[in-house]
Amino acid sequence: MCPNNANLTQEEFIAYYKKKKVMITFYRILIFIVFFGVWELTTQLKIIDSFIFSSPSRIIKTFISMTGDGSIFYHVGITLAETILSFFLVLLLGILIAIVLWWNSSVASVIEPYLVVLNSLPKTALAPILIVWLGNNVKTIIVCAISLAIFTTIINLYNSFTNVEEDKILLIKTLGGHKKDILLKVILPSSFSAIVSSIKVNIGLCLVGVIIGAGVK
Repeated sequence: MCPNNANLTQEEFIAYYKKKKVMITFYRILIFIVFFGVWELTTQLKIIDSFIFSSPSRIIKTFISMTGDGSIFYHVGITLAETILSFFLVLLLGILIAIVLWWNSSVASVIEPYLVVLNSLPKTALAPILIVWLGNNVKTIIVCAISLAIFTTIINLYNSFTNVEEDKILLIKTLGGHKKDILLKVILPSSFSAIVSSIKVNIGLCLVGVIIGAGVK
């Protein structure tokens, strides 16, 4: 149970905080160990098929083998490069398109239903279609990764932009500010947490998109 911070001395609070951090780290490691332990045990007991689901021991053996011939570094490097490129493109396009929608409410009213529909599409199923359209190349992998994250990013950021407190916007207008001032001094700073949240989610989604695109390729 968390003690009342008001009743703690500074030394007691620091000690409690450190203990809490240690316990969080311990449980994270414990969950990690239990997950991989159960995975390995179930494959050894033939409860799940190691050919389909693999196993930690097979992954370690493959990693050691690929490290020996150096192929793991090449493949990891390519995957990271594609993921980082996709991530920055999603972030840049997401912010720019969300700004355009916020700037022009008429455009937003027209485009928003299509964004919702596109966001609901099964992106993984589109990967084979993208190969037919764009060819079997790196461009297809990048587009696949972008498609997995871009629509959610646009919708979330646009909603964050439109939900900024009206009093702050009114204050800028009262002081003679223009729409650009509202964007730079109110909208973007107020939406910083939403942008950070998108960054956290998008890096994982882009990696998944790259793996899906490469797997289909």
